[in-house]
Amino acid sequence: MLLAIDMGNTQTALGLFDGDELVRSWRMPTDRSFTADEIHMRLLGFFQMYGISLDVVDAIAFAGVVPQLSREWHAVAERIAATTVVVGPQTAAATKLRAARPEQVGADRIANAVAAERFYGAPAIVVDFGTATNIDVIDDEGYYIGGAIAPGIRISMDALTARAAKLASVPLETPEHNIGRDTVECVQVGAVVGAAAMAEGLVARIKRELGTPNATVIATGGLASVVASSSDVFDVVDGQLTIKGICEIYRRMHKIDR
Repeated sequence: MLLAIDMGNTQTALGLFDGDELVRSWRMPTDRSFTADEIHMRLLGFFQMYGISLDVVDAIAFAGVVPQLSREWHAVAERIAATTVVVGPQTAAATKLRAARPEQVGADRIANAVAAERFYGAPAIVVDFGTATNIDVIDDEGYYIGGAIAPGIRISMDALTARAAKLASVPLETPEHNIGRDTVECVQVGAVVGAAAMAEGLVARIKRELGTPNATVIATGGLASVVASSSDVFDVVDGQLTIKGICEIYRRMHKIDR
C-alpha cells in the first residue's frame, strides 16, 4: 500500500491507499521539532487505531514545504523498507506545469493540479483553504499555469486576536447571517464569509481571464467545507484532493520507472 503525505505548514495530512482506494486518512500537527522516532510512534498509533499493521506500507510519497521534516520522514521510510517519492523537480515527468518558474511552485499545488485534472477534468480552479489560501489554475490542456496566494483564515484570525484578545475564543464556523448579530457572529462573517467572498471574486476574475466560464471550481483544505457552505461558487468540495494528487503522481512515476 502507498502512504501519501501532505506536509503543510500547520498540519500534515496522511492517506493510506490500496490502489485507487483511499483506505484511511489522518491529520497530525506539523511540528518542526518532531524526530523520526516521534513520527514513527505517531504512525504506529494511527495504524493501530484501526487494527492495521504498518508492514502493509511498501511505498511513501511526499509533498511538503518543511525540508527538515522531509528528512525525518525519509528516515522513517527507510525503517519500514518503503520506496520513497518526493513531489518536486524529480517528478516533473509526471506533472504538467506552465509556470514562469516551475521550481518555485509548491509541491501541494502541483498535487492539487494533477488531482483536479485526473478526477474532475480541465479547465479547473482549486481553492485550497490551508495555512495560506492558495488558488491553483489548470488550463484546458491540464497544465498548472499559476494562481494566487492569500493569508489563510487562521493566519488572519491570529493577526486579529493578537491585537484584540477578547476575540480569541471565536470558533471558525459558518454564521447564520451575513450581517452579524453579535460580536462572535460578526467575526465569523468577516472570517468565513469574507474568505468565501474573496474566493468568489478571484474565481470570477480568473474565469474571465482564462475565457473559460465553465471551469470546475474545487474547494479543498482543512476549512474547505466550512467556507464552501457560505458560497455557491464551488462545484466540488474534496478535502482529500491533495493526497489524491500525491498518490496519482506516485503511480505515474512508478509506470515511468518500469
